[in-house]
Amino acid sequence: MAKDAARTNPFIAALAGAVFAAGALLTPAAAQEATHAAPFDVETLAEGFDHPWNIAFLPDGAMLVTELPGRLRVVRGGEVEPEPVAGVPEVYYAGQGGLFDVLLDPDFAQNRVIYLSFAHGTPEANNTRVVRATFDGKALSNVETIFDASPQKDTPVHYGGRMTLKGDGTLLVTVGDGFDYREDAQRLSNHLGTVVRINRDGTVPKDNPFVNDNDALPEIYTYGHRNQQALLYDAASDRVYEQEHGPRGGDEVNVLEPGKNYGWPVITGGVDYSGAQISPYEEYPGMEQPWVEWTPSIAPAGMALYRGDMFKDWDGDLLVTSLVEMSLRRIDIEDGVPKAQEVYLAPQQTRLRDVAVASDGAILVLTDEKEGKILRLTPAKASGS
Repeated sequence: MAKDAARTNPFIAALAGAVFAAGALLTPAAAQEATHAAPFDVETLAEGFDHPWNIAFLPDGAMLVTELPGRLRVVRGGEVEPEPVAGVPEVYYAGQGGLFDVLLDPDFAQNRVIYLSFAHGTPEANNTRVVRATFDGKALSNVETIFDASPQKDTPVHYGGRMTLKGDGTLLVTVGDGFDYREDAQRLSNHLGTVVRINRDGTVPKDNPFVNDNDALPEIYTYGHRNQQALLYDAASDRVYEQEHGPRGGDEVNVLEPGKNYGWPVITGGVDYSGAQISPYEEYPGMEQPWVEWTPSIAPAGMALYRGDMFKDWDGDLLVTSLVEMSLRRIDIEDGVPKAQEVYLAPQQTRLRDVAVASDGAILVLTDEKEGKILRLTPAKASGS
């Protein structure tokens, strides 16, 4: 919790722009060492954001960017429009709470529908909420709540709030464990520590794994999660990738399968922030092993699957931003299996919140700071790549 609760971090990386191995990089098979690679050319594409969180690309080439305090901004031609988008619902901005993801409907060009996830409520009773709304380029209208995590909690942390669309058009949403309620991640009677699957109007798909279980909430898709920081669907492999913070150690990337239990807090590679043991188990029958694990923790944040022409050798690989390591990582995927990782430190030496791939193949990174930026990464010209 402490790693992500602070708005700033006093740690400054010693080798800005360098590539380095940051402790053990664990997969279910073996440790992987970071390898050297050509550096990036880094330019500032847009700036002046207050803790930017997530980015979505509009069909006309503009971008939507969420700011944690509760604003939705439009970026056109590298300029941030001076007025935020009107009509955004009020968010609960405290601790780790605020405005999280923005996602375009698959039929956005026709219906102008977007989805927003955010923390909602009061200090005594708050949760993760998802709304859908119509966006006319300046304002939101027809704002409708389609999901409210249950129950509400009294902690301003571990919300999840990441969203992705599966190939079948259903919406997946992460819901964190609320930190003080980690045991609930093993209980199907609540949404804490789960990934939920809903239709885009908020109804429950008939083929959800627990839809016929009277003791389970029907929206639950997977459970046993901690604080999920990224979620994406890869159409080429029909895989759903999810990424979450461990405590001190045990950060994970998982490949999600419906109905599966991903173990938290019964199995973990980490220990509590006090140093106390959380569980004696790193494996347990009926619980899934992480696809990739980081111990010590790097505090992974955003994640993107690279598809593009600028970095041809990276096609199908995962890109991961980090808050504590302040890095951009690449996980090399070969035949569906994670291999070596490359670790890059961007030269601005700050927490990196999210990563996305632009239509031209450039990598966009959001910096997590009061004067946040969108950085555009391209292959370094000096490297000849």
